[in-house]
Amino acid sequence: MICSYFAPKSLIGTFFSHPTTLPLTPNPTGSSMKVELCSFSGQKIYPAKGRLYVRLDNRVFRFANGKCESLFLQRKNPRKIAWTAFCRKLHKKGVTEEVHKKKGKKSAKTSRGIVGLDLEAIQAKRTQKPEVRTAARQEAIKQAKESKAARANATKAHAPVAAGPGATKGAGPNKGK
Repeated sequence: MICSYFAPKSLIGTFFSHPTTLPLTPNPTGSSMKVELCSFSGQKIYPAKGRLYVRLDNRVFRFANGKCESLFLQRKNPRKIAWTAFCRKLHKKGVTEEVHKKKGKKSAKTSRGIVGLDLEAIQAKRTQKPEVRTAARQEAIKQAKESKAARANATKAHAPVAAGPGATKGAGPNKGK
């Protein structure tokens, strides 16, 4: 805008002197202006607005205003601050129309046999009643205990019989004589 005070005398009184008659030209590139998003609040930041913060690791953060920058530097969580876009989205605020989630096709589960068992054996175990399963488990535990006791008895029978005290010299622990 050219003010009449700074304009050359030849232009005073022409369309430049009145702000409403200025020629409006579109953006010469034809593209729209670049709008950034605030790193803290998620608000739009228009050109020549906001603040830029560059951390020591060269990570760039853009803030809409000093309030957002201050809260960010205090390490506040934007999800817990009610007015931020992140918090509003998290709590489903301001959504006018409900978006239906597209349902994907569920893949059908197929059962396969495992290395030691075939499919029929697995199906039979699945359909078995829990009482039968617990009885089989108790039986297996009982057999394991019996075999353990039998092994312990067998080792006792083969163990050498210890002679009375002092039967062999030097065969015991040294008591520091």
